[in-house]
Amino acid sequence: MPGSIAGEPEISPEGPFLIVGLGNPGLEYLWTPHNAGFMAIDRIAQQEGVVVQNRRGRAATATCRLAGRRVVLAKPETFMNLSGVAVAALVEEFEADPARDLLVIYDELDLALGTFKIRERGSPAGHNGARSVTGALGTQEWLRLRIGVGPQLPSEAVAPGGRRPGRDYLLSPMRKKDLAVMDEVLDRVATAVRRILEQGPAAAMNEFNRKDDKDRGSDDSDRK
Repeated sequence: MPGSIAGEPEISPEGPFLIVGLGNPGLEYLWTPHNAGFMAIDRIAQQEGVVVQNRRGRAATATCRLAGRRVVLAKPETFMNLSGVAVAALVEEFEADPARDLLVIYDELDLALGTFKIRERGSPAGHNGARSVTGALGTQEWLRLRIGVGPQLPSEAVAPGGRRPGRDYLLSPMRKKDLAVMDEVLDRVATAVRRILEQGPAAAMNEFNRKDDKDRGSDDSDRK
């Protein structure tokens, strides 16, 4: 296995768990809904006292320990639509099993802002970053945590056919009140990530998916 990252503390030779947040590099995208995955990685890094600034393959990374496990936090530098290039490179470098050693965090327009969902596998649906990851890995068997960024809109603001805002919304800076909601959910996301490492995905889904369903009520627009 690869040795320790330069400038970081020595860690055991145990294979790492990869946590990859999807987003677009660059200041213009920093606080956009499409960068929710990057925000989650930065929040975990902040809580652990590390900075995501090392370069491994096509990603900025940091190494820490969560729940006793060596963890590599990563933000791809390939832009969203080519996220799979960076994820596949990390999986290869660290000899990781995507089904057991990988968590990908990204935004989900079909989940309401302030919520998130954990899934062990599944179709990427309309998310280009998730589609790129599935294509590069050649499998849908990878754990994902989707952070809701869907805006709460009055019915007259939704286009005919039920279509919601798309690209322009996802790549535009978030409003202050929405950033406040995102700030709160990022702490819950970080807690959920630790629960995944401590107790496994099933326990984390049982705890956090049900909580978000209850908070939203019975209406679940989540794509399957």
